[in-house]
Amino acid sequence: MKTRIGILGLGGVGGYFGGLLAKAYFDLYTIEIIFIARGEAQKAIAQNGLKIISDTNEVIVFPNLVSNDPDQIGELDYLICATKTYDIESSFESIKKCITPDTVILPLYNGVDATERIQTLFPRNMVLQGCAYIVSMIESPGIIKKIGHYEKLFFGSKNASFSKLNQLQSIFEKAAIESYLVENIEETVWEKFIFISPLASATSYLNQNIGAILNNPTNKAIYFSLLNEISSVAAAKGLALPDDIIAQTIGKLEKSPQDATSSMHRDLLAGRNTELVSLTEYVVKEGLKYGIATPTYQIVVEKLSK
Repeated sequence: MKTRIGILGLGGVGGYFGGLLAKAYFDLYTIEIIFIARGEAQKAIAQNGLKIISDTNEVIVFPNLVSNDPDQIGELDYLICATKTYDIESSFESIKKCITPDTVILPLYNGVDATERIQTLFPRNMVLQGCAYIVSMIESPGIIKKIGHYEKLFFGSKNASFSKLNQLQSIFEKAAIESYLVENIEETVWEKFIFISPLASATSYLNQNIGAILNNPTNKAIYFSLLNEISSVAAAKGLALPDDIIAQTIGKLEKSPQDATSSMHRDLLAGRNTELVSLTEYVVKEGLKYGIATPTYQIVVEKLSK
């Protein structure tokens, strides 16, 4: 029996990790990798494969199938999804017939609300929690560019089958993906969210890159306010995060390329839809739910919602 793995969303995260899976399992009968894509990306990958460019090399990989036709895709054992958060419901609607009650779904999104939203759509399925640390992006249709050496994938679940989790971890390991099956996955996902949410909000609100935020006292103060507000929300939710989570987050930002910015800021500059709801507005709503004031987040939402 084949294990059939679908990759939904071939951006920087889905394209990169999906590419590693396709490279590892293309010639193996036991595992089949399906890229779920449409438009220019589908055409480019079908004709030329998916090219992954890193600092040191380039590789071209071919999935077993690239398609957006549910009948052609067929039923999936695992679905790794990494679209933008604003596309969650619509992207699943288009492939819902490929998802059986036994399909295990692994979300790799920027926000922290994806698992709950997907579980609402598929209440009978195992919907894991996960996050990835990687700097990668679409250079053009069918081409993914990865910057730097840092890449880590974390996933887990409080109630999923132990055997299914271990099988997925084994699949990742054999594809040379640095992955970690962790018990406290909610805290792990929130640690990333505490890094990405204030950064996305600050860069988009101020229209500045990382260096311009860290090296300008006024900009830095706004970023610090966002960081403190989201950390207070996390504490109110009862998450067991490190005591020095704020210092850790600042340290990560200081080690980041100073001329880099967030994906939300890049989308805003390009006139595309942004993940404002999941990355910024969500914090305001959680703050209201737990009685935590988030005035800086509210200011960002008000400006960027116009």
